[in-house]
Amino acid sequence: MPFPRATTRRFRFRRGLALPAAAAVLLGLLTGTAGAAAPEPPPANAKADYQLGGGYTPPAGTRIVSRDRTEAPAAGRYNICYVNGLQTQPHEIGWWKRNHAALLLKRGGAYVEDEEWGELMFDIRTPAKRAALARIVGGWIGGCAAKGYDAVEIDNLDTFSRSGGLIRKEHALAFAALLIRSAHAEGLAIAQKNSAGIAAAGRRAGFDFAVAEECGRYDECGAYVRVYGADVIVVEYRRADFAETCEQYGSRLSVMLRDVRLRKAGQRGYVYGAC
Repeated sequence: MPFPRATTRRFRFRRGLALPAAAAVLLGLLTGTAGAAAPEPPPANAKADYQLGGGYTPPAGTRIVSRDRTEAPAAGRYNICYVNGLQTQPHEIGWWKRNHAALLLKRGGAYVEDEEWGELMFDIRTPAKRAALARIVGGWIGGCAAKGYDAVEIDNLDTFSRSGGLIRKEHALAFAALLIRSAHAEGLAIAQKNSAGIAAAGRRAGFDFAVAEECGRYDECGAYVRVYGADVIVVEYRRADFAETCEQYGSRLSVMLRDVRLRKAGQRGYVYGAC
């Protein structure tokens, strides 16, 4: 996950497959997708930019842009809406404690914190809590659709790995399935964000593509490619890793270099590159 995040995730008809109109309507009613267009992943191997630190005019030739859910999408591009879906944003902790304390993960009465990012973890261990959280996060997803985004990426799918054993990957995947349903009901594609070790399970749950941070650095890109094919967007934060990833995957995947703080263009320290 980048630092810092801005203040403030496969169900798809195969191309060329036609259903009778009545059957399509019935299928939409059963799945909650009536009236929504079938989601499409971003164009493969297209130039992309990761703008979670704030929106700016994309570099020339950019076809894919990721921005925080509080931002407007970039005109004329395929836009991915970033949603922190399994942890709080740091500045929203007070709101969560006041309004939804029961939905925050606790150990011995104390909130469980992702100390690296100053975020509290959502308690997704029971169906009831997952449903309650999915209503809130699903509202954010709906907001992305209303703004004109094409897709969403749900961050912190890997929260279970930092929860001290309280949350299991099965909980994360069950919650992800609810968010996938919300995204698809809005006509949005949804990305698996990181968590290479559960890429196959994520694909089965319904994710349409993947956004992988530093998969080149940690030799994980192949794990995503085996599951998602060319539908993978890679973000590297070190030039050597970027160069190596471009050499190995640049002809097939969208690969970019960004500064780890995800600064806006024109700010000191801003870094951007693409294969």
